[in-house]
Amino acid sequence: MRVLIDTNVVLDFLQEREPFVENASRLFERIDDGETEGFIAATTITNIYYIVRRAAGRAVAQDAITQVLSDLNICTVDLEVLEQAVALNFEDFEDAVQYACAVAYSVDAIVTRDVSGFINAEIPVVLPEDIDTINGAG
Repeated sequence: MRVLIDTNVVLDFLQEREPFVENASRLFERIDDGETEGFIAATTITNIYYIVRRAAGRAVAQDAITQVLSDLNICTVDLEVLEQAVALNFEDFEDAVQYACAVAYSVDAIVTRDVSGFINAEIPVVLPEDIDTINGAG
């Protein structure tokens, strides 16, 4: 199964944010075990670096990025993706970019803690703890 992981879930895992880290860790275990193929938008990398650096410093941010790059596939954010994101008219542009990436990379689902950010999505949008509810999960 292929999933696009929202920035908030990646940060839950990297920063061990309670009470969300347990579900995020299970998702990353599935990726490490080869059960799930994880994707993020290229723009997520810069957001993660910025947030982790502010919270824990440059060295920790560099380590976080290294870990993400080794665990996840990176979806290109190009002109076409950005134009599709604008056309979606989402409330949150970051969510629109991630959704456009999910469509471009034919993922099976988007995993997020902010399901409401992806209203009217044609791809299943699930909480990390509900990933097994997706058709074809396993």
